[in-house]
Amino acid sequence: MAYSGGPIRLQQLLFEAPSNLIDQSLSSRSAETPTNGDGFGIGWYDKFETPGLFHSIRPAWNDFNLRDLAAHIESHLFMAHVRATSLATIQETNCHPFRYKNWLFVHNGEIFEIEKFRRDLMVAVDPVYFNNILGSTDSELMFHLALSFGLENDVQGAVARMVHFVEETGKKYGVNESVWMTLGISDGEKLYGFRYASDNKAPTLFVSPGVEEVYKLNPGKERAFGESARALVSEPIGKYPELWNAVPESSTLLIEKGKVTITPFKPAST
Repeated sequence: MAYSGGPIRLQQLLFEAPSNLIDQSLSSRSAETPTNGDGFGIGWYDKFETPGLFHSIRPAWNDFNLRDLAAHIESHLFMAHVRATSLATIQETNCHPFRYKNWLFVHNGEIFEIEKFRRDLMVAVDPVYFNNILGSTDSELMFHLALSFGLENDVQGAVARMVHFVEETGKKYGVNESVWMTLGISDGEKLYGFRYASDNKAPTLFVSPGVEEVYKLNPGKERAFGESARALVSEPIGKYPELWNAVPESSTLLIEKGKVTITPFKPAST
């Protein structure tokens, strides 16, 4: 999940909201990964130049350090991720979010049968970014490929080029449908979301309604989220899941100062 808006304590969404991400880590609606107990991570922006990170290989529902940190960290933009590993080992460096300078990246999904063509993907990472790779996940590799294709200057174009490169490389090794993803990406000001799959069966992604709708349903509640709050989640959280808007297949989403823009996404050649 990712949040952008007025500064709030992380616990307000991670622990206090009904059907929150921590609850979902134990009982997700996903048929593929109903339990996500292979570690977690949070990344948050504050007054410093680079975002903070906390990773753990413990299950998110059973980590008292996370509870204490979430009760004390206040942020206007943060990301959280609970992990169910596919092939990569359970270790802190494989937990999301991944960070480069002021950038954070989270991924839900996989590069299918990456073991057949991982080397080709690794070689394509620009040497400028290569030493920033600390783990062994396909997700972290996707992030650094996107950086290599120009993420710092053109987020949407870089992700489109990254996906095209992964798909075309996979086809050379007989993997005709290789990408399955939802992404959350931020530079600390803008929040980007992507939903795409080679087989048009991408993981789910939802964006919250305008904050005024939330306040209407909770009269008398303190307007803690500010006027431009938005959240991006794999599964709806809160008391009113029906209000969340599903992000369409093959879409890019941009959240900037509370405004949500959704445009079509498709891979693009370099």
